[in-house]
Amino acid sequence: MNLYSQTGLFVILLESLYLKNETQDLSKIKGEISMKIDMLCGKIHRATVTQAELNYVGSITVDEGLLDAAGIREYQKVQIVDIDNGSRFETYTISGERGSGIICLNGAAARCVSVGDKVIIMAYCSCDYEEAKDHKPRVVFVDEGNKVHRLTRYEKHGRIEDLNL
Repeated sequence: MNLYSQTGLFVILLESLYLKNETQDLSKIKGEISMKIDMLCGKIHRATVTQAELNYVGSITVDEGLLDAAGIREYQKVQIVDIDNGSRFETYTISGERGSGIICLNGAAARCVSVGDKVIIMAYCSCDYEEAKDHKPRVVFVDEGNKVHRLTRYEKHGRIEDLNL
């Protein structure tokens, strides 16, 4: 059953429960049904690709210290966005040497980037609907050498120059 079908069943369920008792508050019914929302969990912002190894089993190797700072686990699924060429893809993480600044795309993913490109590495988590209201991601801003420059639990819209990094 796909998400559209599940959502349709959810709406039908709410409507039928509402019609049985028109005075019942729908928000109470909604609260009884567990809903999950995918939220940004951790992000490494504008890291520089240091290596691209085509002849390697796929993944992205990331400095272990950066993974820890962002709350991203080894082997966790991540989305990669290349700021320089616009490519967007998913892979999983492998821990690289702590403090090395390594950001290495391996296997087929190596074709999606060039050494020197700026990338954003994002991991997501599933939260309950209520839990999502207070959820704050861990956002790691790095310098040119892929060292932690700033760590925050908040991200706002704006140009990089205006964020006082």
